[in-house]
Amino acid sequence: MAVRLGRQTVKLTFPPAFIGTAAVVGKKESEGPLKECFDYISEDSYFGESSWEKGESHMLLQCFRTACDKAAKTPDAIDYVLSGDLLNQCVSSAFAMKDSDVPYFGLYGACSTMAESLSLGALLIDSGAAETVCAITGSHFCSAERQYRFPLEYGGVRTPTSQWTVTGAGSAILGGGQGPIITHITTGKIVDAGITDANSMGSAMAPAAYDTIMAHFRETGRSFDYYDAIFTGDLGAVGHDILQALFHDDGFDPGIRYMDCGVLMFNLKTQGVNSGGSGCGCSASVLCGHIVPAMQRGVWDRVLFAATGALMSPLSAQQGSTIPGICHAVAIENTGRN
Repeated sequence: MAVRLGRQTVKLTFPPAFIGTAAVVGKKESEGPLKECFDYISEDSYFGESSWEKGESHMLLQCFRTACDKAAKTPDAIDYVLSGDLLNQCVSSAFAMKDSDVPYFGLYGACSTMAESLSLGALLIDSGAAETVCAITGSHFCSAERQYRFPLEYGGVRTPTSQWTVTGAGSAILGGGQGPIITHITTGKIVDAGITDANSMGSAMAPAAYDTIMAHFRETGRSFDYYDAIFTGDLGAVGHDILQALFHDDGFDPGIRYMDCGVLMFNLKTQGVNSGGSGCGCSASVLCGHIVPAMQRGVWDRVLFAATGALMSPLSAQQGSTIPGICHAVAIENTGRN
């Protein structure tokens, strides 16, 4: 069973491997720097359905099926699906999986949901409660805008600190096998920095990322130098710079090994996305389409994936409440490295 290393971190005794991953995105995401990394690109924002919300469910289901195919698993071989999205009551995930006949956990951690689902899935396997699980997360620009901001027809002007919700999904099948494995999990604590501007979520989430990453180092005895790459998601350019400043203020320099999924997804100079990508499908699709496949090719051997979330709702934002942040981290390492 997992060994607790401190208040927030556990070391897995039977670390599960990524045995299949898939990433599905929309047209705008395919025009960015990672366009060659995705398994399927939809030119149609509706994904062939009659609404954006139904299209989001279609996207998640397609991502699930593709990951199963790449893992050489049928849905009935999956013990649990752990899935989440940004819509009320995680309805996109629920409708995506309702006909799959797989035991299902619906999760909400905002943009941290992929790391949350990986953490819980890995713990299920490590404990012996499951052999194979699927962690899957997605978001859709149009449906998220309608719920959290304004209808697209309104044509509201976006502030420079705002981020662009990614239309995308990432799915990872975890189980026994060769390849990158999840060795450690650091569960985040809620950090409220007092930010109330819903158009500056990177500012709200960066302190949570700092808190979790430093807890991971403190409790594992590791440092920045241990990892080949550290990814947050999705702080965007603003949050990325804030987190860098927090590290530097305490005497740490992560250097070029630190990257943010929201910055990687788009070309910030040409695609009109302001501070970069966001949405729980952003870090999920970057992880499953770019990071894990790169580890399988030997580009990196040790990666810390730290997904961040802004724990707000339309109601809390309208009432002027602060935006608490959360960050969950998973250590992913290639088999054979100590």
